[in-house]
Amino acid sequence: MQNHFELFQLPARFDVDQGALDAAYREVQARVHPDRFVNATDVEKRVAMQWATRANEAYQTLRNPMKRAQYLCEINGVDLKTESNTAMPMEFLMQQMEWREALDDARSGKDAEALDELDAQVRNERKQMLAQVGRQLDAGDYETAAQGVRALMFLDKFGDEVQYAFEALES
Repeated sequence: MQNHFELFQLPARFDVDQGALDAAYREVQARVHPDRFVNATDVEKRVAMQWATRANEAYQTLRNPMKRAQYLCEINGVDLKTESNTAMPMEFLMQQMEWREALDDARSGKDAEALDELDAQVRNERKQMLAQVGRQLDAGDYETAAQGVRALMFLDKFGDEVQYAFEALES
């Protein structure tokens, strides 16, 4: 079976042309849209629905940078081992500990300004790391990129915790 990039006739790269992806998705959807199969057999309708579902899934994966990075690792034979491989560089772990302390302090002090600062730091780190992972993927360094993807998962989870802290202040 063809991969998501092949489905949309795009190069298998992290750096995706969003306009080309959108156009390719619309073109595939137009070919398999249920309205085109009103007078078709049940089998043809089911196949069209399966293709439409697959196109939706492929599009959602490729348009999201994090999902796209994970997918590129997977189709290039690198298992992210997200459940079993939680090893991270010491520098990254130290940063996480500092941020956790800052989050605890901001929560206990109900300090929205500190949460804003922490949120900005996490977003900036995530942006830089995602760009680095993209470069690694496009250079074919899938093993190193997988380590970065796992780190991004940590950052996303921590970013969610910061958002929950904001919500708790507002309520």
